[in-house]
Amino acid sequence: MIIAKVIGTVVSTIKHPAYHSYKLQVVQPLNLPGELPEETFLALDSAHAGVGDTVLVMREGNGARQVTQIKDAPIISMIVGILDSVEITEQAKGNSR
Repeated sequence: MIIAKVIGTVVSTIKHPAYHSYKLQVVQPLNLPGELPEETFLALDSAHAGVGDTVLVMREGNGARQVTQIKDAPIISMIVGILDSVEITEQAKGNSR
């Protein structure tokens, strides 16, 4: 799973039947300072997220198919939660075990 920001919504008049009742969102993975940014990608939204929300994205097709309960759904990424806040702490130095 990854943490990402919803940056847009895709609107289409025709879509795969597995996508009905789900919004298709454009998400940008969040990175730590100094890391190279990852590319944006599309994710089905099962959490009712909106543009600007920080979300938890499952990037594993089998898990996404289990959420939709459609065995052969062509899904790789699915938004499964909206995050209120994210706190990043540094691990204790010298603790290598």
